[in-house]
Amino acid sequence: MLHTILFDLDGTLIDSIELIQRSKSHAFESRGLPAPSDAEWLPGIGTPLRAMFTRYAADDADVDAFIGAYREYQLANHDRLVRAYDGAAATLAALRERGHAIGIVTSKSVELSERGLAYVGLLPFVQTIVGADSTARHKPHPEPVHVALDRLGGRADRALFIGDSVHDMHAGNAAGVGTVAALWGPFSRAELATASPRFYLDRLADLPALVAGLGAPETRPDAPA
Repeated sequence: MLHTILFDLDGTLIDSIELIQRSKSHAFESRGLPAPSDAEWLPGIGTPLRAMFTRYAADDADVDAFIGAYREYQLANHDRLVRAYDGAAATLAALRERGHAIGIVTSKSVELSERGLAYVGLLPFVQTIVGADSTARHKPHPEPVHVALDRLGGRADRALFIGDSVHDMHAGNAAGVGTVAALWGPFSRAELATASPRFYLDRLADLPALVAGLGAPETRPDAPA
């Protein structure tokens, strides 16, 4: 039986993509610089903000300035531009009722993750959050997934990691957990297929059925979703 269910946050449980893109644009425009297009910025979502801005900054001080401007817009507009994906609360409630441990593995800070989860009503279902400030290495490295499993007393062969980006899939695969590509996020099935997820889901509400099926004795480990 599966024990541990791990989730990415942005683009998986919380629809904050518009907030992320607007915060990016504000960070560049407030400094008098042209902002990368949304299409250019999107592939980096799921990695730490510092790594994303490093590609455009002259030095560490420049990165700090970008992040400061980004945070200014993000914090001021968070509640206006963030919502939970359809079925998120019911899905997490069903998993917890069945005894599954639930953790978040995100490239956002723990503090901001808690704010988002609390605002959309999902925080009570979550037992641990591994954020960008929790580990030395970040997705797509498997360290955050390992830390979440350790905290929850889980085993890789009895865990799933649900995420919307290739960075989530790479981290989960490297950690040895079952990976589930969230097709309700901003990335297509074709884009996520490059990272070899084990399963694909069109709707978050379908996750409890997938988890229950994997726990059935007659289910083969390599059975398709």
